[in-house]
Amino acid sequence: MALIDRVKEVSKKNGYSLTDVAIKAGIGEKSIYAWTKREPTVATLQKVADVLHVSTDYLLGRTDDIHPSSQKSNNELSDFDEEIMMAFDGKPIPDEDKEKLLEFARFLRSQRGK
Repeated sequence: MALIDRVKEVSKKNGYSLTDVAIKAGIGEKSIYAWTKREPTVATLQKVADVLHVSTDYLLGRTDDIHPSSQKSNNELSDFDEEIMMAFDGKPIPDEDKEKLLEFARFLRSQRGK
């Protein structure tokens, strides 16, 4: 299935026209229609995938899994990395605040499992 066909299919499932998707993605209203003749840029394709809540790999036909692999289900945080670098407004978060944030994240994770 071609890129444009996948975009049409997912758009229809979401109740959008291609023009609706383009507007929501912040690209030219008819630009998706041009994908029959030329490939979109990576940035444009990502914007459309974000609007449709699918991965770019799905749109490109690299996978049949419609959901982005980077998205976790609402009840799953198994790969939560507690050693992640944290910053706010471009400034590092103090260690004591990091620990408070991690404690809250652990609490939220435990609540989702109940």
